[in-house]
Amino acid sequence: MQAILATLGYVLSPSGDQVLMIRRDARPDDLHYGYYNGLGGKVHPDEDVVTGMRREITEEAGLACERLDLAGTISWPGFGRNGENWFGFLFRIPAWSGTPLSGNDEGSLHWVDRADLLAGRLPMWESDRHFLPLVFAERPQIFHGVMPFESGRALSWTYSTL
Repeated sequence: MQAILATLGYVLSPSGDQVLMIRRDARPDDLHYGYYNGLGGKVHPDEDVVTGMRREITEEAGLACERLDLAGTISWPGFGRNGENWFGFLFRIPAWSGTPLSGNDEGSLHWVDRADLLAGRLPMWESDRHFLPLVFAERPQIFHGVMPFESGRALSWTYSTL
């Protein structure tokens, strides 16, 4: 399978009870318009995934990652606007430095309560509710999931842990 490699990071507040999220509200033609999402994007050809995640957090939030914890990976066949396959590396970012930006070219940044995120009280991809409990588990295990998409909707969700 050919796939677009991407990162998706969740920056935690110092207390761990909030998460820095982007509300994709800058461009109405954005596939993610109106949704809250973690930070991240495509991995560049000359980057490893950790370098790509650090770059994306700096670009999108103005922060320097001091610690990244791999939460898991997800294969999203058919996720792209034109049915492209995506493969994402998901990270928790519990330690960072700097002052978060208020927004970027894709939208505004907001600290949201982790409880609200996990309860689905924010507008976001319906499918995120399947994997976010794994990302923020009290005793997290690295997971590897598959979530096929068709016409902008998840068809199923399966995962395994080591």
